[in-house]
Amino acid sequence: MLQTTTAQKLATAPSREELLRRAEALVPVLQERAAQCEAMRRCPDETIRDYLANDLLRICQPARYGGFEHNYDVFCEVSQTLAHGCGSQAWVHMVLTDNILKLAAYSAQAQEDVWGKDPTAKLSNCVTPTGKARPVAGGVVWSGRHQFSSGVDHADWVLAAGVIDHGDRKQACSVLVPKRDITIVDDWHVIGLAGTGSKTFVIEEKFVPEHRILDKKASDEGNAPGAHLYAAPVFHLPRGGPSSASYCAVAVGIAEGCLEAYYNYTRPRKSRGRPWAQMAGAQIVAATAAAEIEAAARMYQGALREAMGVLERKEPFTEHMQVHGKRNMAYAAQLSIQAVQRLFNDAGGRVLYQDHDLQRKFRDAHAAAAHHSLTWHSAAQNYGAHVLGAETDADE
Repeated sequence: MLQTTTAQKLATAPSREELLRRAEALVPVLQERAAQCEAMRRCPDETIRDYLANDLLRICQPARYGGFEHNYDVFCEVSQTLAHGCGSQAWVHMVLTDNILKLAAYSAQAQEDVWGKDPTAKLSNCVTPTGKARPVAGGVVWSGRHQFSSGVDHADWVLAAGVIDHGDRKQACSVLVPKRDITIVDDWHVIGLAGTGSKTFVIEEKFVPEHRILDKKASDEGNAPGAHLYAAPVFHLPRGGPSSASYCAVAVGIAEGCLEAYYNYTRPRKSRGRPWAQMAGAQIVAATAAAEIEAAARMYQGALREAMGVLERKEPFTEHMQVHGKRNMAYAAQLSIQAVQRLFNDAGGRVLYQDHDLQRKFRDAHAAAAHHSLTWHSAAQNYGAHVLGAETDADE
């Protein structure tokens, strides 16, 4: 009966094209709220309601809980589109949607704890393994100071990474914790992606039952408990390689929005009476930046779709696919900020004012590309070492 119900739900799920249409319709809305979002240092509540009303957080959620089980590239395209309007609000969409997929890797009981009560529950996350736990009967006692938890103000639950000390071994893992067990620290004062509300949350000596613990190794390899519950390829995507496309998608989307803003700003612009758009330098800048951004989009999307194709065909997911995917995501982010820098430099002094959208997109693009998963030198070193058969101690 469950399989029939799931199939029926998937048959009525919105298509990729419909989800992108909904996202495109929200772009001017997010653009209008961008300054407010930055001033608040968190995503507006109205935007979260818009995401829920348009089912944009359910893209990768299991069908049994009302989700659509779309591939990872569909989710990334939606975040990329939203970023045309506002990088911060798109970033929050990205993390809230991806965290739903992360919860789908947990045990069935953990998922039921959350979605059994509220299938629209929102989750925030901290992937830096700063938590420490000790085993007790039935689970662990967890403590930790967890930073960069985007959208935590809107979360009902949080995911926190860390280590359980078993005495003879240490187990890397993440845990699922209700919001009532955390304290939010209002410390998000930054120059880029300021509206993401990526604050710190603190957990002090809270019990976490065993079924809400997810082993990191199993999760990274796509072999988590939840992977055995669902057949859709998206639930089997290993972490650490092509999965960094979610962050890259926002960086590329911001760059696309910056390019469009540059076009609109430059077309009527005059400098000392001369039409700027008629200058060869401006024309070359526009063409070069457009080519860089298009290359970035094709690079990250191509690698991600190749990865999803492998999973759909149930072929082995190799180490080469992991390092190749990570290479493409990191390099696409570099191309994006290179293009944004080029556009910003050509736009002149008027865009320096804080009320100008181009300077916000400039800052947000650099902040997005600075994410740990998009660090070029480690991605490049790992890829180079792999293809040359050398050892590396680069950060994974």
